Amino acid sequence: MQITRFSDAQKYETTGHFDMAGLRLQGGAATRTDGVTISLSYFLPGGGADRSASPTEKYYVVLDGEVTIGLDDGEQILGPLDSCHLAGGEARSILNWGKTVARMLVVIVTPRGEK
Repeated sequence: MQITRFSDAQKYETTGHFDMAGLRLQGGAATRTDGVTISLSYFLPGGGADRSASPTEKYYVVLDGEVTIGLDDGEQILGPLDSCHLAGGEARSILNWGKTVARMLVVIVTPRGEK
C-alpha cells in the first residue's frame, strides 16, 4: 500500500492552466503507482485551463463549486459530485465562472508502456 497524507501532497503546475493550484496525490512523482495519476485541482473564481487535448484519458470529479467544461460540441456545467470522462485526444477547456473556489479530483490514465 502507498499512502499520501494530504499534508504531504506536493504542489505542481500545469501548462495552460491559470488561477489554479494542484496537489499530486498518487502517481507521477508522488508515488510508485504507474497506472494512473490522481491529483486535486483548486480553480479560483475566473480560473481554468486553456483549450487543449492530450493523448491520455482523463476523469474529472467536481468535489466543490462548479466548472464549465468546453468541448467541440458545446459546454457542460459540472457541479458537486458530477463527473466526466475525456477520451485521449479530446480537446477541452475548463473555466470556473463562479464566485467560490472549485475543487476537482483529476484521474489521468497512464498509457500502456509508460511510467
